Amino acid sequence: MPLVTRVTDLIGETPLFELATTDTGTRLLLKLEQFNPTGTAKIRMAREMVLDAERRGLLGVGGHIIESTSGNTGLGLAVVAAERGYRFTAVVDHHACKDKLRAMRAMGTELVYVADDGDDALATSAREDLAAEMATADADGYFTEQHNNDANALGYYAVAEELLKDLDRVDILLSAVGTGGSLFGTARRLRERGGRPRVIGVEPVGSIAFGGPGGPYWQSGTGTPPGATVGTAVDYSLLDEGLTVTDVAAFATARAVARKLGLLIGGSAGGSVYAALTRLADFPPGSTVVTIVCDGGEKYLDTVFDDDWMNDRDLLDETTEREVSALLDRFAPATRNLVGAL
Repeated sequence: MPLVTRVTDLIGETPLFELATTDTGTRLLLKLEQFNPTGTAKIRMAREMVLDAERRGLLGVGGHIIESTSGNTGLGLAVVAAERGYRFTAVVDHHACKDKLRAMRAMGTELVYVADDGDDALATSAREDLAAEMATADADGYFTEQHNNDANALGYYAVAEELLKDLDRVDILLSAVGTGGSLFGTARRLRERGGRPRVIGVEPVGSIAFGGPGGPYWQSGTGTPPGATVGTAVDYSLLDEGLTVTDVAAFATARAVARKLGLLIGGSAGGSVYAALTRLADFPPGSTVVTIVCDGGEKYLDTVFDDDWMNDRDLLDETTEREVSALLDRFAPATRNLVGAL
């Protein structure tokens, strides 16, 4: 790593982790985006949205960035705003992880809540409406509007380039769909570069992006809750299959991976890993399966990894954790077993 002078110079070149391998040669690889600054993939698109706005003359000296966020996009925008001298206001709800909100505030972000203390329901639609109103009322304001910003997906083209540098090919790209930028931006660039990966999106049960009945869910930063509109970053023309995973299964997977491997991944990444592990043996022999892990689990120590929080919401399921742990044993790469024998 060369000497750098800006935090955003540290974005990218995140590692691949081989989580699982079948006896037919299929591999499940995790693109560990928590190794980016702020511990999340979304700093990639936060930077690209700001640079795009500058190029188009939508942000100038003294500009005010406004975004509705559940946390990770806000963290990225907080870094970029601090570096480039902009004000940043994050419109948030109490569903967001407290550590994400604290970190944004530490970087000078103004937090505007759309819900009262004690109301921890997801309020995506209300957040977006307020962010749009605030930007309209402020002559210097610019609503980055991550769900409908073409620069969102462009920010993830570099993920595809990094995968192509490290791998011969990507056969299956399976990841969570929040705004859609990470999955579809990566998929689009892979296809532009001549690849034809099967693209599988994963969202929580309760999300409406794949047409299922809406309902509440606890997975943070992913899916489209009832009352919200599916954004343009969700590119259905690139989607081969859409899956839903329950909060229980997603969180059980994140917890099992942590206890089995010492790897902390976020709850929505747990949903993607669950979908991949439970279908791994059914993929064509020799497939390279890649899941983009959009953030690490350190931000969820008070939620997904807290037994009391999980029990209070009827989310704790030790049976599912054991089932996931058994899959991790079944598909453990041979080199991992060698390490355990030392």
